[in-house]
Order: sequence, then structure tokens, then C-alpha cells
Amino acid sequence: LTRNDTVVLASVSAIYASGDPRDFASMNIHLERGETVNRRELALKLAGIQYNRSEDISAGGVFHVKGEIFEVFPPYEDHGIRLYFFDDEIERIVSFDPINRKTIEELDMVTIYPAKEFVTTHEKILGAMRNIEEELEERVKHLEREGKYLESQRLRQRTTYDMEMLSSVGYCSGIENYSRFFDGRHPGEKPYTLLDYFDKEKFITFIDESHIGVPQLGAMYRGDYSRKKNLVDYGFRLPAAFDNRPLRFEEFLKTVGQIIFVSATPGNFEAEHSTRVVDQVIRPTGLIDPEVIVHPTESQVDDFIERMRTVKKRSERALVTVLTKKAAEMLSDYLNEVGIRAEYLHSELDAIERVEVLRKLRDGTVEVVVGVNLLREGLDLPEVSLVAIMDADKEGFLRSETTLIQTIGRAARNVNGQVILYAD
Repeated sequence: LTRNDTVVLASVSAIYASGDPRDFASMNIHLERGETVNRRELALKLAGIQYNRSEDISAGGVFHVKGEIFEVFPPYEDHGIRLYFFDDEIERIVSFDPINRKTIEELDMVTIYPAKEFVTTHEKILGAMRNIEEELEERVKHLEREGKYLESQRLRQRTTYDMEMLSSVGYCSGIENYSRFFDGRHPGEKPYTLLDYFDKEKFITFIDESHIGVPQLGAMYRGDYSRKKNLVDYGFRLPAAFDNRPLRFEEFLKTVGQIIFVSATPGNFEAEHSTRVVDQVIRPTGLIDPEVIVHPTESQVDDFIERMRTVKKRSERALVTVLTKKAAEMLSDYLNEVGIRAEYLHSELDAIERVEVLRKLRDGTVEVVVGVNLLREGLDLPEVSLVAIMDADKEGFLRSETTLIQTIGRAARNVNGQVILYAD
């Protein structure tokens, strides 16, 4: 919001509904050293953009006042902001470490952004509440006509509580489900998202691993609608909750400007809609693609063990991909029996256990990891010089062109990289 030379890293959640960028920008608090500010008014302004006055700084979004010192803890920063006042004049502005209280940097000015993305003016809240009440009455009558008295009572109770919270503190849990009323949008109209905070003529959108990202962007609207439908049908939310949604794929394309799809295995959409395709022959590591060898499936395990002994002599590691979780566990056990330190990696291991297995592979405690479908995108293991894909010619998702190429790529970080496809 304050400069253009910015890189924003976001997940596909960037297409979810967010607050109105105009409200967010207009409700910032800009402070400069030497400026005269009424301290009571500053406290009220902070409360107005959803900062709580509290001594508990663990979650951020709080401030406290100690004599002539204001301390503000924005939820989007790792440090706090300390304002030193002399009467109503700001003498000093510093950033500081909340843990050891040490000053990090002296500042001439600071902009404090709202603590929550859904903030709006008091006038908009009053206007929204009238519309919420109208929709509530309509929906309650509809539910009662269908004989859904429990759902009707539940909806009235919940919505009335939310309206009381909005009128008293300007915020309520789940406020995003009323965003259509605050934004003045019609039912079904495109919501504001993170992408609307930027001028589409001035920024480029990169979609990394686009063969996964593009289908995700296309599927999120229907998944969200399906979940919201149950909440609306059973009286947990007003129908306005449908408009707190991710963008449809065609809306996303209209919201962003130039797009660069990045993938080793681009999908049909990228191939059909790209005006220019650039092939990266030599990677940033300076390495070319690994050698790929096709070997018959007969005695595939014995062949892998022989190759693995050569890899061990070079103090390098290997990955093996099989078709089932049971096969991964059995092959891992067998490799340990023949003197090759191995562990399996599949979806029944939780996130911490998976990280631990990969750490062991990198430090040499484990020489081989046997997996099913987790040894793909994003796995960067320079120590791995051998990737073996068992039963590579079997049909199905786990052996599709995209999956095979992504798995092969795990050997592309090592100059000795080699891939064995066991197939007939």
C-alpha cells in the first residue's frame, strides 16, 4: 500500500474474500516524530481499527499505555512500536523486541495498519446492520414456511448476537460472512480479495507449480459453496455467507494482469493460453536433467540393491517410489534386512514425522527413503543421486506423465543424478 517495488508471496488463499481495500487504506494511522497527537484520541483510533488494550502481547493486535509511553504490537510485525510522548508531542518513535525490550531501530515516521483485514467505518456498519436485519427476517420466514423451526431459532439467535457485537465493538466473530453488506455488493457479485490491493497493470503474477495451482484455483469456488450450503441450510449463517467466497477462475483471470506459469509439467490450460513458452534447459544449479534408464521389472528390487551399493560408496542417497503404502513399508523392511538403512514415507505419518525422515536422509542416518506419492514437488535433496520408480508402467494417477516427470526431477539436484524406471 505504501510502495510499488514489492514482492508478495501468497498461497491460493489470495483469491478468498477480503476487506474493501479503500476502507483498509483510509483507516491507517500515520504518525511522525514531532507531531502533536491527543493521546486519548490515539487510543480511540487504535481501538477503532481493532487493536485491544491489553498486557497480553502473544497474539499481536494489542496496545498498552504506560504514563507517556505508548506501545503498539501490530499482528503483521515481529517487533513492537514504542511512542515516547512529551505531553501530546511525539518525541521519539522506535521499533523494539517484545521479548527483551531492546530498541531495534529509531524511526522518523510509522504507519499502523488495521489489526484485522475486515475493518470498516461506523457509518458502513450502521448501514450494513439494516440490511442484515432485512435478510434475517426474510430468511427466518422462509425457514418457518418449510417447517424448520429449530434452524430458524438458531439463525435468529446467532445473527442477533453478531449484530449486538457489531454495534458495540465494531467487530464480531465471522464478520467476513457479512462482507457483502459492508462492501455494498449485490448477491453473486465478485468479492474484494488480496489481489484488489494492487494495480493489475503494475504487477506480474507468477503461479509456481502451475500444474497444481491452476486446477486448485479453478476448484476452490465449488468446494467453498458446498461447505457454505450446509451452514445456510441448517440455520448457522445467512445466505449472504455465500458471497464470502473465493473468486471463480474466470474472475481471477480478469483481476490479475500478466501471468507467468512456472512448472516442469505444465497442464493443458497453460499450454493453450500462453503466448510464449520458455524452456529452461540448464537449471539455476548449473545442472542438466538426470540420466533416465528404463529397466525390466523382473528382479527390480535386486537390481536396485546392486545400484544402491554403488551409491553408498559415494556417500549419496536414494529415493524409491512404489504404488502402495504397504509396499513402501515392506520394501523398507527388506532393505534394512540386507544392510541398507531405509525408512518409509507416506500419508499416515504426520508432518513432524515426515520432516524427521527427510532430516535423517540428509544427514546420512538413513540411506534410502521409500515413498508412494510424497516424493514430488518441492522436495529439494541435493544428497540424492538415485531415484528408482518401481512398476513405472502401471496405469493411473501415481504413474501419469506429470507424476513421473515430477518424481524424476528429485534426482536433478545432484551431478551424478540417475533415474531408473522399472517397466516392461
